[in-house]
Amino acid sequence: MAMEKSKLSRRLRNYFVTGLLVLVPISLTLFIINYLFLKIDSILRDVIYKFFRTQLGLPLGDEPIPGLGFITLVLLILGTGLLARNYLGKKVIQFGEYILARIPIISRIYSTIQQISQAFLSEKREVFKKPVLFEYPRKGIYSIGFFTQDTRGPVQDALDEDVVSVFLPTTPNPTSGFLLFVPKTEIIDIDLSVEEAMKLVISGGAIIPQNK
Repeated sequence: MAMEKSKLSRRLRNYFVTGLLVLVPISLTLFIINYLFLKIDSILRDVIYKFFRTQLGLPLGDEPIPGLGFITLVLLILGTGLLARNYLGKKVIQFGEYILARIPIISRIYSTIQQISQAFLSEKREVFKKPVLFEYPRKGIYSIGFFTQDTRGPVQDALDEDVVSVFLPTTPNPTSGFLLFVPKTEIIDIDLSVEEAMKLVISGGAIIPQNK
C-alpha cells in the first residue's frame, strides 16, 4: 500500500513538473506579447481616438478602441517606408535630414540613432556575423561573444596589432553588454550559429547546442 502511494506521489509530481514545463513558456510568451502590444498600442491610441471623435465626428464610445494605436503605427511605418522608396519621398527625407544636420546637439543625437538603427535593421547588414570564443576576463577563462567587424579607424590606428570588434553580451539579458577590441590572433571560431550561441548566453549555459 505504501509503495502504491509512493508511486502515485511520484506520478503526480512528474505530471505537475511536466505541466509547468508546458505552461510556463506558453504563459510567459503570451504575457510578453500582450505587454508589448499594449505598450505599442498606447503610443498613438489616445491621439488617434481623439482625432476620430473630435475632428471627424465619428460616433465612438467613451473608451479608446484597443488595437487602434497599434494598427495606426503599423500603417504609419508602412506608409513611411513606401514614401522613402520613391524618388519624391527620398528627396523629402533628404531635405529633412539636411535641416536636422544643421541643428546643434539634435544633429548628433539623430546621427547616432540613425547609425544604430541602420546597423540593426538594415537588410544589407548583419550586426552579429558569428559567435566566437576568447579569453576573458583573464587568461584561462573563456567567454563567448559575437564578432561584429574587423576594427577600423582611430581605434585600429592606435594599436600595434590587428584587432576585431566583439560584442560580449550579459546573461540573461543579452541586450546589454560590452564592446571589446580583441586581438585577431586570440579569437577562436566556434561551430555555432548566432541563434544557438544566443540561446546559450540567455540560458546561462543550461541549453547546450547539439553536436552537428
